[in-house]
Order: sequence, then structure tokens, then C-alpha cells
Amino acid sequence: MKINKKLIKELVSCLEENKLSELEYSEKDIKIKVSRNSINDNSKIQVVQNTNEVKEKKIISGTEIKSPIIGTAYLAPEPGGKKFVEIGKKIKKGDTVMIVEAMKTMNHVPSSKDGVVKEIAVDDGQPVEFGQTLVILE
Repeated sequence: MKINKKLIKELVSCLEENKLSELEYSEKDIKIKVSRNSINDNSKIQVVQNTNEVKEKKIISGTEIKSPIIGTAYLAPEPGGKKFVEIGKKIKKGDTVMIVEAMKTMNHVPSSKDGVVKEIAVDDGQPVEFGQTLVILE
């Protein structure tokens, strides 16, 4: 597959000109998604080929803590601050696992039960959807 760099540059320019956080383009079996990280303004580019292929579903064992809203996930209370959770850390029910920011409101996401952090499923500053898995506990 040959990546059309000119098209990607045009999409990034369109993203920046219109102050968008995310832009998706698809044609036949190619899908290009360009998104901007709101914390440090770096652009991420994702190219997917053959979107008609059956995607494997990851089997999750453990308790999932999901996003209660659409927004931007933050792993720490401030940029460069200590993260709320790290892999292997024991947490109690009600402890904040991360913050999801929506419309300039910081929403703390609490743990639904006691456990040990097995996986952190999102990156700092990543856009998240309602019901998206944020953290998996053992």
C-alpha cells in the first residue's frame, strides 16, 4: 500500500485551519483518521486499509472501568503531575482513576471496586467515547 502523503498533509492543514480535534477521510478500502492531541497539540495520523476485514475482538478478563461521558482523558490532575493510577497499583473503590474533561469541566472517574490496575487502555490527552474502557482491574 502506498500512502498518499500529499492527501495526509492536506487533511492536517484542514484540521489546523478549522481548529478541529479530529478529521476522518475514507475512500474505497482506505480510511485515514487525523486527530490532534489537545494537551501538547501534536497531530496523530492513523491509516487503515481494508476496512471490510473482520476486526478481532479483544477478550478482556477483569473489571473494566468505562468512561461515563464523551471527552478527553487525562491520567494526571495537571500536565507533568503524578498519575492517578499506574499498572500494578492497588486501588480502592471510589479512588479516582483518571479525569475526563468535557466542555472545560473536569470529571473525576472513580473506581467501581477494589483491585489492582492490570491495564490502562487510553493515553493521556486521548479523546474518549461514552462507554469506552479506560482501565482494567484484576
